[in-house]
Amino acid sequence: MKGKLLVIGFGPGSEEHITKRARTALQESDMIIGYKTYVDLIEGLLNGQEIISTGMTEEVSRAQEAVRQAELGKKVAVISSGDAGVYGMAGLVYEVLVEKGWKQDTGVEVEVIPGISAINSCASLLGAPVMHDACTISLSDHLTPWSLIEQRIEAAAQADFVIALYNPMSGRRTRQIVEAQRILLKYRSPETPVGLVKSAYRDRQSITRTTLEDMMNHEIGMLTTVLIGNSSTFYYDDLMITPRGYQRKYTLSQKEQPLKPHQRLKKEAEPWALEQVTNTSSRAIADEALQLILGENTKQTEYIQQPIQSIFEVSVSPGVANKKFTPKQMMTLAEIVGEDGSMEYTQDHHIKLQVPTTNPDQVVAELEKVGFLLAPVGDVLTLKACDFCEGEKKDSIPYAESLQARLGGMELPKEMKIGFNGCGMACFGAVREDIGIVFRKGAFDLFLGGKTIGRNAHSGQIVAEGISPDEIVELVDRIVQEYKEKGHPNERFHKFFKRVKNVCGFEFQDVSPSLKIELAPCGD
Repeated sequence: MKGKLLVIGFGPGSEEHITKRARTALQESDMIIGYKTYVDLIEGLLNGQEIISTGMTEEVSRAQEAVRQAELGKKVAVISSGDAGVYGMAGLVYEVLVEKGWKQDTGVEVEVIPGISAINSCASLLGAPVMHDACTISLSDHLTPWSLIEQRIEAAAQADFVIALYNPMSGRRTRQIVEAQRILLKYRSPETPVGLVKSAYRDRQSITRTTLEDMMNHEIGMLTTVLIGNSSTFYYDDLMITPRGYQRKYTLSQKEQPLKPHQRLKKEAEPWALEQVTNTSSRAIADEALQLILGENTKQTEYIQQPIQSIFEVSVSPGVANKKFTPKQMMTLAEIVGEDGSMEYTQDHHIKLQVPTTNPDQVVAELEKVGFLLAPVGDVLTLKACDFCEGEKKDSIPYAESLQARLGGMELPKEMKIGFNGCGMACFGAVREDIGIVFRKGAFDLFLGGKTIGRNAHSGQIVAEGISPDEIVELVDRIVQEYKEKGHPNERFHKFFKRVKNVCGFEFQDVSPSLKIELAPCGD
């Protein structure tokens, strides 16, 4: 039986602003998948469905899991606040489907259910600030290069759009809203009305009316939508109003209008209207103006799509056992990253790169040319191997390299690390990783379910000793494949092992400390 994906926008979060279709879709679903905060908002509308909730940056895993469950025949609701098609989950769900070769007539059914977007809900609380042409711009540069966001702000400011800024600030992103204000002040009066709406139609709703010059003196965060008026927006009795232009056509204070409808578009009524020229169409006038700009000999204009820059993330290392970078490799990194990219040295002896580029394939080719081992970034498998005493203890290196070739970079429900030690000293700490492999006396010991962070961090459970080298790669592959197939999105391997109790025949035994430890505010 074919499943179905219901991509639901439930509006600002209050029950009275959720559409009838959205309510029905939630109740007819077998499974609800969404960001935990959003799941909590609609919990009262559910009737016992299976729920998968994940953190703020886990959108891709949510979309992938939703598609997987729908392909198994389930009716899956993927929820977004606001409208699912405005910075929501609709586009990402389609991207995952397209990547799998999905077709509308043969694949799982998809229904996108619209909701009230933040620009609409916040505008209603402020008055009528988006009565004229408006646009939305997200200030999050997590997925879009900041240089491109700057261009969009500049263009919208010049064109006198009313602007709604989404994701204006977070704990780590503080400069973007300041830069946006600086750009806007180049084109707008400091007294331009600005509305700051936090948690519209939710329990902690707050509304601040301020100006473009004064906006940074007020609290702005991830739950805030910033609405910036255009050159005609004004405040009246605490309402933010943007005229649409009716005052040009009508005298609002008079019951009897001085001009009839057929008279209002005459040149004398609207001097700014395009003057009609005998035997010359408006298109001809526009074409003539274009010719003057491009040159008299220009007969045809070719519109060229400007390449769109994206942020390409990749992890690089000298190799599985090799931990030494060459000068050529370091110079190549500096050239590729340049002034606008970033490099971060990780605990896994990798360097994570963020490179603004229009050609990721060229970046990959240049890195591979100088001998780098490349791996994707995100919820993937990473092999952490020791240096095998600088290669002197080399007997197990081929098995580490085989694991890397087979499993390295595999997409999983959550990031996963295999620790690999080339001798019984285990000085590289393999036993603390999700899967720990220790080479000892010509065979391998296997550890499962380690936890490296948190106050209840612990080593993995030793599940087997003396595994033959000929068996280790296949065995680890089966363990990883089982986790990939049965793990929940955002579920770390040690939690998965504890939940399912048995992985590839290895029974779970609780090796965490018996002392009850209160969870830290930021997690576990």
